[in-house]
This record gives sequence, C-alpha cells and structure tokens, in this order.
Amino acid sequence: MIILDGKKVSNDIKEEIAEHVKAMVSKGEKVPHLAAILVGTDGASMTYVNAKVKACEKIGFHSTLIDLPEYTSEEELLSKIHELNTNDDIDGFIVQLPLPKHIDEQKVLMAVHPDKDVDGFHPTNVGKMALDLPTFLPATPYGILELLERYQVETSGKNVVVMGRSHIVGRPMSILMSQKRKAGDATVTVVHSRSKNLAEITKAADIIVAAIGISEFLTGDMVKEDVVIIDVGITRVPDATKASGYRLAGDVDFESVSKKASYITPVPGGVGPMTIAMLLKNTLLARERRTA
Repeated sequence: MIILDGKKVSNDIKEEIAEHVKAMVSKGEKVPHLAAILVGTDGASMTYVNAKVKACEKIGFHSTLIDLPEYTSEEELLSKIHELNTNDDIDGFIVQLPLPKHIDEQKVLMAVHPDKDVDGFHPTNVGKMALDLPTFLPATPYGILELLERYQVETSGKNVVVMGRSHIVGRPMSILMSQKRKAGDATVTVVHSRSKNLAEITKAADIIVAAIGISEFLTGDMVKEDVVIIDVGITRVPDATKASGYRLAGDVDFESVSKKASYITPVPGGVGPMTIAMLLKNTLLARERRTA
C-alpha cells in the first residue's frame, strides 16, 4: 500500500511555482497577486484562508486578505467583489465558502469575473471545463488529477466511483476523469444519497473518490483488493485521547480500507494541501493570461 502524499507533492508544486516567480522577478515582470474575501469568523474558513495567504508569501506571490464581519450585507459583498473585478493589480481572487445564511452564494459566485475566478466556480469556467476548453479547473478536482498523475496511477479504462455530486468536487471530478486526458479516460459512476446498492457499486470500483462529508463512511467491506482511494472528506471527530479533544477523519475508514488499498490518501495531508497548491497554480495562470 502506497500513501498518496499530498503534502509532499504540494510542496513540490509550490517549489516549481516559486522558481517560476523568481524568473518573473528577474525579468522585471509583475508577480501574481491573489486576494481572498472572508466573511465572518467560521473557524475552518479562517484556517483555510490563512493557509492560502501563508502559501502565497512562501512562493513570492502578493496576497490580500479582505476580512469582513458576519453582518456584512449581500450588497456590500457584491460591491467589494466588483472592486476586485476592476482592480488591475489583482490577478485572481476567491470568496471563501460557506457564506453567512443571509447571503446568496450563487449570486456571489456569479459576480466574480470569470477571468479572475481562480476557484473555477463561475458557470463560464464550469462550462469550459465540461467542454475540455482551457480554463481554471476547480482546485480540489485539479489537485486530485495532479496527485494521480504524479504517482503514475493508471486511470485509463478503469472503473471510477465518485461518491458525492457537489458542484465543487463530485460533479467536476466525474467530468474530468471521463475526459481524454492524463488521469482521465475512465468509466465514471457517480453515487449519492439516493443511490441504491451502494456497496455493490463501490466493490466494483478500481478507484474511489470519496466526497460525501460523512466521516469514515466507506469501510473495508465496501471495497475490493488493490483499490485506489482518494479521500476528500475532513471532519472533526470527538477523541478524548487528544489534547484538542478531537481528531481529524476523512470519509473513509482508513484502518479497514488501507488494508485492501494499493494507493490511499491520508487525512490530513492528502487532498487538502493539493487544493491550495492548485489554487496557486490557477493564480499563476491568471497572471500569465493577463500578460499574454
């Protein structure tokens, strides 16, 4: 069993981007500038945004964090997005999700200009992705493809089961892995909360991408020998033996599934770091497009 080490691969990618940035600086070119909007004080969101800002600093990007209070109105947020859309110094930006309940997430994502949408969530970019046209790929699916490719995991002709149909992970993952590409050319099945005979479907899978948000849902008796496991989930599970009072768990029961897997991502240290690395890669692409 081989661990798909997202932390190591993401560090390799960040080093590659840092070298690229050094070359840009030596030529007197403007370095990429990523901005992030955070609304409210959700603990997980603050952690994610701070990790993104730190990653920018480490590789030589400029970064801006726009921290807005929980009571920020939808109109105020849309106004801030418009500012970033029209600010030539900003190459790309993200609006950290989830947003407070009084704000319409879809309206907000639609307001981000597609050319600066480095999260790859705007319908224009999702449409281009579906048609296999050059665009910003959603960072988590993009990171999974990169991880599979760098570990040379064979995907062509394989049965892939994607657990979950979210617009952020499940749906784009199913589209990308069925396309003609490296880490693609697979036969893809999407399962979700209404799927019947779930264990029968997962047992036939060569590769499983678990992104359902239920901790340790996928167990060893639901998979076959030599399966490849990509665990996208991350949940805090109460654990009295830890100083924090909790441990981080994925959507996969690592202990039982890892005994059968040929490759598996750990939680943490698997998909999470890759998501940040690919967000940075998208930001670099946004800068290059603006100078092309």
